[in-house]
Amino acid sequence: MISSACLVPTAHASRYLQQLCKHWSHRLTVSFTPESGKVELPEGAVLQLVARLDNLDLDLGAPDAGTLERMKGVVQRHLDRFAFREAPLVFDWRDAD
Repeated sequence: MISSACLVPTAHASRYLQQLCKHWSHRLTVSFTPESGKVELPEGAVLQLVARLDNLDLDLGAPDAGTLERMKGVVQRHLDRFAFREAPLVFDWRDAD
């Protein structure tokens, strides 16, 4: 599995984490608290989220580079929808070496 991490600057990290997890819990396997979450995405991808005071930490894993890139876009689009008042959010993905 390959992975990429991202710190998304926002003062509303917990709110967005919970909204995203609740939204996806209708179709995907999801577990979350106000501080952290895990989402089993399609195509074998897994998203880990951690809400901090000034940012939302994202760690996305996928079986291959194509899936990783697609899932980055899925995560970004969904978070930007929930953060419409401050969208577009800044996503600075860092792929693991």
